[in-house]
Amino acid sequence: MSRYALPATARAPRTLALILPLLGTIALSTACTTGGDKVDPVSSAASPTTASAGASPTDQPSASASTPTTIPTSAFVELPAELRKLPRRTTPVEEALPKLCGNEFGTGGRQVTASAAMTVTYKKPGEPDDYTPQGMIHQTIFTFEGDGATAYMRRLRSAVEACPSYDQGGNPVKVASKPLSGVGDEAVLVSLTGAATSLNGERTGGTTSTQIAVARVDGAVTVFNDQGWEGSSGNPEILDRTVRDGVKTIDAWQQ
Repeated sequence: MSRYALPATARAPRTLALILPLLGTIALSTACTTGGDKVDPVSSAASPTTASAGASPTDQPSASASTPTTIPTSAFVELPAELRKLPRRTTPVEEALPKLCGNEFGTGGRQVTASAAMTVTYKKPGEPDDYTPQGMIHQTIFTFEGDGATAYMRRLRSAVEACPSYDQGGNPVKVASKPLSGVGDEAVLVSLTGAATSLNGERTGGTTSTQIAVARVDGAVTVFNDQGWEGSSGNPEILDRTVRDGVKTIDAWQQ
């Protein structure tokens, strides 16, 4: 045992003198082994944080603006008074995201740092407040680390192109997509067209159409899912206005 381990006046038992060097050897060996191992990227990855969008309008984003782990209410779009039928409300992400052939819009992966959703209910401009709403727009926001937002958009385009139509309650729905210019850093508009049905799924004649807009704003992606009221068609003009206002809102939040 080293003479620097104990004072010269200390008389430790022989067994302790044998154990201490052994422990030091084990600790040194362990430290060297740990330093040389590679970390498993799957087991060590942090789980995505789902923020409650309706927690408080005064919530602030996290200190790291590039990879926020909370999404405040202020990051979501608010309808102008002439279009607002009901106050916006917090919505579970899994309910807000559309599903076509599969989970095309929910493929954020491990690079997602936060996700949240809210719903706005709109009416036609100038209609009285006691009229039936025209539709709802579910808005979901994802934030990503690294190139996650760009990768999400790439996967989404491929998934939508691979789904030209899907079945909804026994009725086929056609899917078409195109770039949406002048919105965020990149955006795509998905149009859905199917047979008009009653609330119980019976065909009533004619067709209905709804739209989904997805836009990337730096490291965030937002999905706008327009749903006409009780199975009716959505309003493309209101959706377009809401998407453009929503992208500006996210951009201002990220500043």
